[in-house]
Amino acid sequence: MNIHEHQAKAVLAEFGVAVPHGYPAFSVKEAVEAAKNLKGDTKVFVVKSQIHAGGRGKGKFVGLKPDAKGGVRVVKSVDDVKASAEEMLGRVLVTHQTGPKGKQVNRLYIEEGANIARELYLSLLVDRETSRVAVVASTEGGMDIEEVAHATPEKIVTFSIDPATGVMPHHSRALAKALNLKGELAKQGATLLAQLYTAFNAKDMSMLEINPLIVTAEDQLRVLDAKVSFDSNALYRHPDILALRDLSEEDEKEIEASKYDLSYIALDGDIGCMVNGAGLAMATMDIIKLYGAEPANFLDVGGGASKEKVTAAFKIITADPAVKGILVNIFGGIMRCDIIAEGVIAAVKDVGLKVPLVVRLEGTNVDLGKQIIRDSGLNVIPADDLADAAQKIVTAVKGAA
Repeated sequence: MNIHEHQAKAVLAEFGVAVPHGYPAFSVKEAVEAAKNLKGDTKVFVVKSQIHAGGRGKGKFVGLKPDAKGGVRVVKSVDDVKASAEEMLGRVLVTHQTGPKGKQVNRLYIEEGANIARELYLSLLVDRETSRVAVVASTEGGMDIEEVAHATPEKIVTFSIDPATGVMPHHSRALAKALNLKGELAKQGATLLAQLYTAFNAKDMSMLEINPLIVTAEDQLRVLDAKVSFDSNALYRHPDILALRDLSEEDEKEIEASKYDLSYIALDGDIGCMVNGAGLAMATMDIIKLYGAEPANFLDVGGGASKEKVTAAFKIITADPAVKGILVNIFGGIMRCDIIAEGVIAAVKDVGLKVPLVVRLEGTNVDLGKQIIRDSGLNVIPADDLADAAQKIVTAVKGAA
């Protein structure tokens, strides 16, 4: 689960992390009030669009002139804050991470300005290869880290922290060296690393990115921007974090899938997939691409799905107007093929079947599952194996186009 920048900073501040003062605003009136509250502390204001995507500063608002300012603006008066809020709220912002559809800006963050001397990059994430938290640091803050990794990989330093020891002095020294922090700044870096590591573990984060982490003209480290993702499987332990969820930033189909504990991610293709097991789901998407089409989603119904769960999954797939065909690929281990068959039939009877449907079943109760589908009278295309299934659904979709 992702949260907004202002929420991420509030969470980090609970652990003592130094962040600039600021206030969220959901209306022009609230933006003006926020600026007035900050007026005595700052000479400039920063008006930040709050969406779950990076590249906001370089983004463009739909409907504004190409040379108009982006989603992060530095202004010098309360009146300028008001003008920016009026222009930004309710408008769609397109960045390199949102895709061409963009995201509507429903909230802003009004923040005090900072006297920036240097911009750095710092992130913590789960390193699954070592089962540790990895720290990624670079002196090239304020830029896309992917671009830095491609052009100047030597400027990115990575090290991991053993959960048995936590942050040790040698980790602090490694960070100071990576970010070129000396003297008092190195001490601040050591404190910051310990705070971030504590927050990361305490809140079950999966990713914490600070870009940029700044050094001010007064030689102070400040978190100027923060992006945080949480392990969704651990949210039951953190009702305070779950309360920060912004459903307007999520795909409606993914929201519906979460109600049934389905692993669903919307994609840009036209062939809907319903599979049990993440590995098999990935293989199914790969083979669809191999035969010249694109998957419309990743959907893992899990190993022990019920008839109701399968029915819900099928409805979610058919609710996507981009879907031109559906491939059901089930290997029955814990999941029984007859349960899948009953769920598919129930869903089809409820919502109808307007696109080609290919079903490949194998494993527990496979003969019973196939018999249930045959007896249903549905226009289902059977498949013998995964390659056969992929070929048939791609051919059916292209033939119907």
